[in-house]
This record gives sequence, C-alpha cells and structure tokens, in this order.
Amino acid sequence: MAAGSFSAGLSGLSANATYLSVIGNNLANINTVGFKSSTVTFADLVSQTLGGGSSVNPMQIGLGAATGSISPIFSQGPIDNSPEATNVALQGQGFFIVQDRNGATSYTRAGAFSFDPDGRLVAPDGRAVQGYTQINPNTGAIITTGQLADIVVPPGVLRAPAATTTFGTLSNLDANVPIDAVNPEFTTSVQVYDSLGAPHVLSIDFNRTGAGAWTYTVTVPNLDVNGVAGAAVTLGTGNLTFDGTGQLTAPAADVTITAPAQWANGATPNDFTWNLYDPNGVPMLTSFSAASQTSSIVQNGEAAGQIQNLSISPDGAIIGTFGAGKSITLAVLAVASFNNPKGLLKLGTNLYGESQAAGLPSVGTPGTGGRGTVIGSALEQSNVDIAREFTQMILAQRGYQANARSITTSDEVLLETLQLKR
Repeated sequence: MAAGSFSAGLSGLSANATYLSVIGNNLANINTVGFKSSTVTFADLVSQTLGGGSSVNPMQIGLGAATGSISPIFSQGPIDNSPEATNVALQGQGFFIVQDRNGATSYTRAGAFSFDPDGRLVAPDGRAVQGYTQINPNTGAIITTGQLADIVVPPGVLRAPAATTTFGTLSNLDANVPIDAVNPEFTTSVQVYDSLGAPHVLSIDFNRTGAGAWTYTVTVPNLDVNGVAGAAVTLGTGNLTFDGTGQLTAPAADVTITAPAQWANGATPNDFTWNLYDPNGVPMLTSFSAASQTSSIVQNGEAAGQIQNLSISPDGAIIGTFGAGKSITLAVLAVASFNNPKGLLKLGTNLYGESQAAGLPSVGTPGTGGRGTVIGSALEQSNVDIAREFTQMILAQRGYQANARSITTSDEVLLETLQLKR
C-alpha cells in the first residue's frame, strides 16, 4: 500500500507542476498580442480493485491523477486602438492566414501587420498575409472567391488610371419649359477619363420637343479630340420619352455613347454606357414640373494617382485613398475558421498550424459564414485574466503541497513499518 500511495502522490505532484507551468506561460504572455490563454483539466488514473468487496459496490483504490487536457481558451481579447493603419483586430471567430516563402500556411489572431521592402503585407516574422486581390475587369470589384494571394500594396507607387466605361446623371427635365428648337433648355456636364487618365468633359444638351418628348446631344470639346479649338464634337444624339407621371419610358435601356475615333493625347478610344436606369431599373431621368437640375453624377473612371492613406473596413477590405479624396478597394483580407479551433497546433510566434483534430479550414471574407469581423487600426490583446490566473496558481500550489505532504506521510508510515522488528 505504501508503494501505491507514493505513486499516487507523485502523479499529483506531476499534474500540479504541469498546471503551474501552464499558468506561468499564461502570465508570461499577458501582453502578447492575440495570445489565447490555456486551461488544464485533470483525470484520475485507473483504479486498483481489491478483493473481498461487497456484491453491490466494488472496492477500488485510485492510483493517482494525470493531466487530462491542456486546451486554449478562444474567448475574445480586449481591443486596443493602434496608430498603425495596417494593424487589424479580429472580433469574433476565425484566424488570419499567413504564408512563409515556401508556401507553408499558418494561422494567427495577432494582426500586427506591416509592409516589407517589397510592399507585401506581412506579419512580424515576415510571413505574407493572405487575401483576395484579383479584380473583376467588368466591375472593378475584388473577386472574393478562388485562390488566395499575397497582399501587395507598395505605398507611394503610382496607380494606373482607369478609363471611364459607364456614367449616369440623376436629373430632372422641367416639363413646363418653353420649346426652343435652337437653344438647349438644359445642359449638364459629366467629367470622364480616357485610358491615360486625362479628364474630358462630356456636355449633354437637352431640348424639349413636345409634351413628354425631349432630345439629347452629347458633345466633347474639339480641343480634346483634335488638339485645336473649334466646334464641339458630337458623340451621340437621341430621343427621350416620358409618360404622364414624368417617368422615362424610352429608351427602355441604357444607351451607348460612341467615343471619338481618337483623343488628342493618343489615348485609346473607349465607348461609354450612359446609365439611364439604376441597378433596380428605376429611371435616372425624370420630367416633372420642377426646375431642371442634376442632383447626382456617377462615373467609374479615375486618373492616375499615388496611394496616400490606407484603411481597413469591417468586411476586410483594404481601401486606398489617393488623388482628390478618391478611394479604391485594393484587396480583401481572408479569414479561416475551424470546427474545433482548440485542436490547432501552437507553432510559436503567435502562429497556429492545422491538425486533424481541428478539422479543415473554412476560408472566406470577414463577417461571412460565421467568421468574425475586423477592426482596422486596432489590435486584439491577450485574453489572460490575471485575477483568475493568480487564483488558479494558489490552487495549483496548494495541490502540489498536499501531494508532497502525502508522499511525506507515506514515507513516515513505511518507516514505522520497518521499525516494527526493532
């Protein structure tokens, strides 16, 4: 029996020493960005069954304790503001995805990101942050499906211009203006950009020809087309029809404005789509009994410009601001979630690795599929609760002392047994 008590006490010492090691590691990382504390659970060892027990209840003696599990606690850590625009905090479930130069993938909650000399967004250890960077050529939006890639945003690099392909105006044409076959009753202007990023002003002249009937003429300065002053160059004409409620009925779809055969600066010609209807099919042109006016102008082109500021939106979009307050989405951060994040392997330097216990990663954008949202210019701090850790430290210390006393007592009992023959 003495030998059993020795081994039981020794197992208790080992288990509580492990507990103290986990607590010490938690406290050591109390200021580590994105650190998740761990907790320990104990399990009793198989018991020894003694003979001669009752027919109802077995007679058993336990053989000590063992460490049942050491699991991270993925509760939300506090969010602190950061002066760095590239710092980002995850609020909710998920992990940022990073890759080393060899393509090995790891996961982290620590969003202390910055740019390396090549303009890549990287973690402190140089691993490249992964995200979506491919641009839809038709809409200019980031494609948030498919293969992930390194996020490269070289600060200060001149961004290529984008030629205008669509424009629209939210305008009203006064239904009561007198008909003038010579002078336009109303003119509105739209600034567009060519393939070199040079601006051009399209003038749209509206002439009322009757009840609910108008014509339009789209022109551009001759200087922009031929390089010399002269009469404006006409790019398109047509008719507009409005019903008795002032709503546009014809054309029934958007119209194409043909670009000039050449621009004076040598830019590649491109046609324009004049959006007469919004995405919901609501006419953008009306003819009410109110003053003719344009309340809004939209177009999708932009001049060349240097990225001056960066920001990160809750959906993970990295937005660059350049030029006269213009902004564009440069990339979207990717976030991975796991069915069992506790099963991830800790790799050190705030990194986690995949494991069979964690399951396969589900990768997507922040705020979708149960993944958390992100906060730009912020960092998630450690979720270590110092008061709880100190309390657990006391319990572990008392457990260690109690098991040490058990070994001491067993030793005294054994010594008394050895002295019986004296």
